[in-house]
Amino acid sequence: MSTLKIGVIGCGSIAQHRHLQEYSWNKAVEIVAVCDINEERAIEIGKEYSAKAYTDYKELLADKDIDAVSVCTPNYLHAPISIDALNAGKHVLCEKPMATSSEEAAQMIEAAKKNGKKLMIGHNQRFVKSHQKARELIKSGEVGKIYSFRSAFGHGGPEQWSVDGKESWFFQKEKAFIGAMGDLGVHKTDLLRYVLGEEFVEVGAFVETNAKDFADVDDNAVCVLKTESGVIGTLAASWAYTSKEDNSTIIYGEKAILRLEDHPQYSLIVQYATGEIVNYELGKIQSNDAGGQNATGVIDHFVSSIVSDTEPLITGAEGKKSLEVILGAIKSNETKQIAKINK
Repeated sequence: MSTLKIGVIGCGSIAQHRHLQEYSWNKAVEIVAVCDINEERAIEIGKEYSAKAYTDYKELLADKDIDAVSVCTPNYLHAPISIDALNAGKHVLCEKPMATSSEEAAQMIEAAKKNGKKLMIGHNQRFVKSHQKARELIKSGEVGKIYSFRSAFGHGGPEQWSVDGKESWFFQKEKAFIGAMGDLGVHKTDLLRYVLGEEFVEVGAFVETNAKDFADVDDNAVCVLKTESGVIGTLAASWAYTSKEDNSTIIYGEKAILRLEDHPQYSLIVQYATGEIVNYELGKIQSNDAGGQNATGVIDHFVSSIVSDTEPLITGAEGKKSLEVILGAIKSNETKQIAKINK
């Protein structure tokens, strides 16, 4: 197959530090177009990657030569742009959360199916080596029955790395739809579903804004989750961890405890009930901290799924299941009741 021609829609931080960089490292692709409503930014990024710059994504999608696009826009535009791109015959890699409602997510999945194109959601935690190893250990029965878990994803907030700082769309409800819970919590719901190998059925949540007085979205969220087999645990998502980023997950099983990304050196520590401890050095997790800027694996996997015509690991259907947990958390917080998670 000839080189894949790629367009990137939205040229903010995630596009600059992840998508564009990682496409440029991949020998199978050529970045031919970029788009941003900020014309100056679009032109600047276009020059950097020798790509045509657009300010209207529909003009970019009209280019018949473009095979696939990354959608790196504010959350409220994920679904409309992805649907337009799929209908224009492009494969789509969409940032998370994939949409702002179940209906939008279903429409994205339908558009991919109708047009015979790949739709992948950028949940990079599935590509982290320690997470893959944990999934393997659980699947093989090495950990025994899973009893509980606790998972956290927190940092100081998007103002530290977003191209627009405190003015960023991340803090504006009409553009972001949800704050830390959608930015970080959705990653963790996807990770937990992947590692545990089962779906969540119920959620109880507190979703608050108490750290960022300039934001009209949540910056702290804590959820209690229950899987279909009765595993219960907690998930915390926060933009209020002002010192060090936390991206840890601990899984408590019958035969062992798995500590993921909870130690500066060992990305996975297995503490067996027998007293034996096994430490794994599997490389650094992706993070916003210095030293975590290694490739996510997302771009390479997306490209590979197109080139080899295989189903991506995080399809639209998978992205929707992770989104449903977040939507359930919002509902629980609003109703002050345990919410059932949509299938």
